[in-house]
Amino acid sequence: MLIDTMTGAVTRRGLLSGMGFAAGAAVLSGPGIASRGGGPVRPLDIQDPRDNLYGFAKMWGTIGPKPVISAYQGVQYAVVKGKRAKPLFGFQGFANIRNLILPDGSVKVMGKECGYFTDLASGAIIDVWDNPWTGERVETWPFLNDKFRGTLGLTRKVYEVNGSRTVNNDAQGGSDAEPFRLPWQVIGDQYLLGWDYAHEYVNPVTPEGWPKASSGRVVNPSEHFVLYTPRAEIDDRSVMSARYQGGFMRQGPWWPWMKMGQSGVDGVLIGRMHSYKITGSHDDIPRAVLDRVVKDRPDLLDDPTDGPDAGVVDTFGKYARDVPPEVPGYKKP
Repeated sequence: MLIDTMTGAVTRRGLLSGMGFAAGAAVLSGPGIASRGGGPVRPLDIQDPRDNLYGFAKMWGTIGPKPVISAYQGVQYAVVKGKRAKPLFGFQGFANIRNLILPDGSVKVMGKECGYFTDLASGAIIDVWDNPWTGERVETWPFLNDKFRGTLGLTRKVYEVNGSRTVNNDAQGGSDAEPFRLPWQVIGDQYLLGWDYAHEYVNPVTPEGWPKASSGRVVNPSEHFVLYTPRAEIDDRSVMSARYQGGFMRQGPWWPWMKMGQSGVDGVLIGRMHSYKITGSHDDIPRAVLDRVVKDRPDLLDDPTDGPDAGVVDTFGKYARDVPPEVPGYKKP
C-alpha cells in the first residue's frame, strides 16, 4: 500500500508538495474546480433526467478528466431508549470522485473513499476506544474503500446491498422504472437538493460468527444529505465541477468494532456532519485524516480507475469479509 508506482516509495513531504498546498490558495483555485463564467449558460431542466444527472454529476464530483475531493466531518451520538443522546466520537473522511457522462446520458461514477473515528476533544484519529457500556478497550476499524464504481441511469437508481434493493429518494413514491428526477429547488442564487437512501438487509456480521461484533440479524443504516450548490456553477455548461456545502446525517446500528453484541444495550448511532466540496482539492480533507492517509494509505489519493461496476460495499459487508470470525471454525455464509 505504501509503494508509489513512479518512484517505488512515498514520503509525506514529497506527497504533500505535489498536492498544491499553496499558502492562501483561493477557494476557486483547487484542482478540478474550474474557473467560473464565460461559458454557455442554461438552467437545469429538472424534469429532464439527463439534466438531473448532469447537475448531480457536477455537484457530487466532477465531469472533468481529473477527480476532485469532497469531505465530511462531524460527531456520532449514541441514542439509547430513555437516555439523552450521548456524543461518542468524531467521524471524518473524504471521497475522491470522477464522473463520466456516457453517450446515452447516464453517468459512470468512479471513486475512492474513507472514514475515520476521532477523539472529541483533540480531533486526533483514535485507534482504540474505551467502550463505556462494556468497559472493554476495543480497536477502531476505519472504513477504507479503494474502489467504488457504479452507473446512474436515466431511471431511478436502485442499489443492491447484500440482497436488499434500495431506491434513492423513495419518499417521493413510485417505481424504479420512473425517470431519474431529484428534488431540486431554486432559492436565490442556489440550487437546494436532498439526497437520501435507506437500507434494510441481513447482517453479514452474523451473531453466530461474531457474537460480540454483531448488532443483530438485520441492519438498517441510512444516510441523508441536504446540499446547496451555486446556480451559476451548475448552469454554466463550461464548468466541470460545482462547489457544494451541506449537512450529512447518518443513522444505523452499532458499528461492529464497538463490540456491542453482548452488551444488552439497545440503541442506535446518529451522526451529524458537515459535507462539502469547496476547493475540490486536498485542502478540503480534515487534517488528521490527510496525515493518516498520507502515512498509511496514499493510494486513496490516487486517481480512481475505470472498469466494470463494482457495486456497493458497506461497512458491515466489508467487516465480515476482512475480519476473521470470533468463533473458531465458523464458516462464513
